[in-house]
Amino acid sequence: MSFHVPSVEIQAELFADFKSPTTTRKMLDPASYTGLAGFHKYWGKKPTESVSYLVENLTDEGDVVMDPFLGSGLVAIECLSRNRKFVGIDINPFSIELTSFFLSLPRPQDYYNALKKIENEIAEEINNTYRIHDGRVASHYLWEDGQIASIWLKPENGRTRLEIEPTQDDTDTFSRYQSYEPRNFRNLTFFTNPRINVKPTMSLRDIFTGRALMNIDRIIDSAKSFPPPLKRALLLTLTSASGQMSNMVFAIKNRGGKGKHNGNDTRIEVGSWVIGYWIPKTHFEINVWNCFTNRANKLLKALPNIQPSFRFTTEFDKNGSAFSNDAILLNNDCRLELQNLPDKSISFICTDPPHSDRVPYLELSEMWNSILGHNSDFENEIVVSNAKERGKSKSVYNQDMTEFFQQTIRVLKDEGYIALFFNARDEESWEYLKCIEKTYTALKFMGCFPMIYSATSVVQDNRKGAMKSDYVLIYRKNGTGSSRPFPVGITTIKGWSNQFPEKNRSDREKVV
Repeated sequence: MSFHVPSVEIQAELFADFKSPTTTRKMLDPASYTGLAGFHKYWGKKPTESVSYLVENLTDEGDVVMDPFLGSGLVAIECLSRNRKFVGIDINPFSIELTSFFLSLPRPQDYYNALKKIENEIAEEINNTYRIHDGRVASHYLWEDGQIASIWLKPENGRTRLEIEPTQDDTDTFSRYQSYEPRNFRNLTFFTNPRINVKPTMSLRDIFTGRALMNIDRIIDSAKSFPPPLKRALLLTLTSASGQMSNMVFAIKNRGGKGKHNGNDTRIEVGSWVIGYWIPKTHFEINVWNCFTNRANKLLKALPNIQPSFRFTTEFDKNGSAFSNDAILLNNDCRLELQNLPDKSISFICTDPPHSDRVPYLELSEMWNSILGHNSDFENEIVVSNAKERGKSKSVYNQDMTEFFQQTIRVLKDEGYIALFFNARDEESWEYLKCIEKTYTALKFMGCFPMIYSATSVVQDNRKGAMKSDYVLIYRKNGTGSSRPFPVGITTIKGWSNQFPEKNRSDREKVV
């Protein structure tokens, strides 16, 4: 049986732990991303403890909170679970899909039943494409310099894998599927970006084998038959597993010292897709069905039996009440959508905009958006990209963010707050922030504090010059009457400062 039967025990309500106030102690020791928060690899996640603390201390129940750079969507959960209304905007279609999933989770039993139906329909067809010369089903193919070097099989008993030498039949089987033309994917749009190892000539065939494309198509076709919440959960499960289905899975050799395995001097382990589109000469091709079931079982384990009930829309109703639903999720350039919001309608803006050229979100999400059938608006993305043909320089970014703040100030209520998550190693990336108070007299800088990342990250821990924290910069819009006092608790956060950051404390480099 591929899928684990959901527990019959009634789990606690998904957001029950949110009923207790968030403390500064929790912020100093943030939890790593597990369960639903760790379901999908979306870059740039920030500690939910910091978000929840700010929501609790800077807003009241019934207030409207907005995140115009929605990202992973976790901020929506933090707000709605605390009886705040929410507006989320992101130019990345994938961000809206993921947040919509969080706000309309399927019941575990319904998700399990859908998985079993898909298994009955296509699992054997998929596994047949990985049958080797002796009739057994391969779990992994180890590729070296364009050739199958080894085939791995799951053992009938125990946990030790079986490794066998490939034959010409196995090579012929691979070649049989290599000309497959995918039905559900759209063409990828890539630029010349060495930071994530892409160029315009790259295609789906560089990233996936023909066999993988065929089997991903089968899963998409089967998922389409289900109602929207289940269909979304199934397709997000697929995109969550897609990195492991690709040619980008590194073969890790001799980690932790030399050892022997089946007579070889070098132990080989299966790596993972980390970030970017790097296709190593030595990599794995993994059975697509196994990748899908692994991710599906993790989601099955994380889904709660007691579902929250949130009403949300993905369209802005200009003629009706702007906030008649619990949440509005909008896929667009935030500068355009902000124009639709009434003046002084938002109590708190809590957001994590792109920082310098650290993460090109939309370019990195291109594989997922292709699988989901969404198009990407690269032209209007606010970002700094190393793809020079995009023209997304730091100076353009500063202009775009200045325009964003013009709209932001209009929709923010008097005495409302903005919490901006930001850090960068170069001075130019801070330019628009340093000019905010001088340009917009309505905004006052209240102070800032350093925020520790909550999850251990291979990229953050090992990339040279990677930063280990962000700043949370807090601004308040001046009111026409007497100002209510700034919450004292926030000023007690470790590292709190009333001064604008003078150093990137992670790297000891002066930025202003």
